[in-house]
Order: sequence, then C-alpha cells, then structure tokens
Amino acid sequence: MFWFAGLADGTCPQPVGTGTETASHAKKVDQLFGAIARRYDLVNDIQSLGLHRLWKRRVVALSEFREGELGLDLCCGTGDLAIGLAKRGGSLVGMDMNHPMLRQAAGRLAKRGRNQVSLAQADALNLPLGDGTVDLVTVGYGLRNLANLKAGLREITRVLKPGGRLLILDFGKPANRVIRSVYFLYLALMLPVFGWLCCGNASAYAYILKSLKKYTAQKGVAAVLRDMGYHSVQVIEIMAGTMSIHIAIKQEHHPQIHRGKTL
Repeated sequence: MFWFAGLADGTCPQPVGTGTETASHAKKVDQLFGAIARRYDLVNDIQSLGLHRLWKRRVVALSEFREGELGLDLCCGTGDLAIGLAKRGGSLVGMDMNHPMLRQAAGRLAKRGRNQVSLAQADALNLPLGDGTVDLVTVGYGLRNLANLKAGLREITRVLKPGGRLLILDFGKPANRVIRSVYFLYLALMLPVFGWLCCGNASAYAYILKSLKKYTAQKGVAAVLRDMGYHSVQVIEIMAGTMSIHIAIKQEHHPQIHRGKTL
C-alpha cells in the first residue's frame, strides 16, 4: 500500500517551531530535490560508477531487518534502501519531505510489488510517528541535508524502540588531509558538470560539497550519538573515508523523549 501524508494540496510540510532559517533551508532543499528527482538515480549511478548500490546493499545487510519488525527509511528519496529492506520481510515506512522523490519511489516499489512499504511525506524534524514505535531507522544520504542535525537525531531517537537500530549512510570527510583535499577538489569540479549535463542546472549537484563542508561527518555524528545515549556506536569507512556508515543501538533503558524534551 502506498499512502502520502499531506499530498492532497501538493504542499510540503515545514518544520514546526524551528525558526525562519530552518524553514528556509528546508524549502531550498525541497526545491532542489524536486528539480532533480526524475534523473536522481541516473546521476547517482554515473557519479559513483554504480558503487552507491553496493553501499546501500551493505546497509541493508547490516540492518538485520527481519519479519515482524517495523522499519523507517527516513529521507527515503527514490526508494533504494526501502526496496532492499522490503526484501527481508518486515513492514516498512518510507518518509521524505519531497513530493517528486516520493512519486519516483512509489513507481519503483509498485513495479517490484513491494506492497509492505508505505510512503509518507513528512519533515524529519517532526515525524508523524508515536514514541518508541519502530525497530529500525535507516537514513541514506539525508542526515547531512537536515537543517538541524541534532534535532533530527533526537526525533529519530524518539520514534525508535529501546534496543532499536539506527544506520546512517552518507558522504564522509577523509581523515587524511591530502585525500580530503583531492576529494573536495573533485567534488568542486565535477558535480557542477553532472548537474549541467543531467539536469540543465550546474548548481543542482554543487550543493553536495557545500553541505559536506558543514557536515560533522564520521567523528561528529558518532559523538552526538554517544552523547544521546546510544551504545555499540560503530563507524564503517568506505573508500578512504569519502563515504561512511554509522551503526548505533538505542539503549534499552533510554530516557524517554517527547518532541525535543527528555523526561
């Protein structure tokens, strides 16, 4: 079943109570992804030489998602992780704030007959889920784009059950300065080219480098997760740290969080 929350009027929900700057950021990100949704998968294949598919399969395998569980694929985009997770037998909700991306995901899921996946339009800082309701949360290339990373992680923590698993796949920052400099130079030179060739807009993919420079990446995200009380926090670095996977387990007796408040 595919269902869309908030799509009746074609609008995208904005963050609640997070300020004008956050709402502006959310709007810009939403507009950007709406413009590239139709060619998003093609560009990902080209710029990663298809390797992003291997990395996502690794996330699915590490998730240990199984029959009887409920998972949330947050910032689900066109549905790569959702499709992979659905094969493992559990029930899944894919959420994204971008309407065109969700339409692409719906079409792909329908072709594959993955009826146990529901889709909903929602902002990651204000998830329409109850406290402690999901066994697994995955975020593929979405955490870096949130207007407030810590607020997003608090909201994820709120909806995760005690003992629930969180897996995050995203761009990383190589620890080696030489590799990092070459990597950033490659992104600065090539991403505008991809944006122009595939979307007719040089700035369409240039956002990646800008968002990455602001992103706390491997060490920063791991530190925030530990501060929030997660245990067994692991960081798997891919391709010399240019990509990374975070794995974390919510404590069994984690303080209860309600909409940004810890009780």
